[in-house]
Amino acid sequence: MAVTPETFKEFQAEIVSIKGSCGAGHKAGDRFRLSCWNAGSLCGFFYHDLFPYLSVLQFEGTIPWAQEGHLTLECPDRHNLVTLILRPM
Repeated sequence: MAVTPETFKEFQAEIVSIKGSCGAGHKAGDRFRLSCWNAGSLCGFFYHDLFPYLSVLQFEGTIPWAQEGHLTLECPDRHNLVTLILRPM
């Protein structure tokens, strides 16, 4: 398993809502440690979509629409929409 290097931040993803039912079994309140080296237990499809944001944040970049140090993201399944908040640890 890949390990996040000590000099890089890790992030916490928290599932905040689900509209429908998540095929990967995620539930509101689930939390994961994420980084560019660690997908945690997050669904691969969702991780694929949020990876570009993670890589920007991992390497000290900023995302203009991030609010107060956190970023709200939605999974690609629009029929069973999972929403998470990504925060630095």
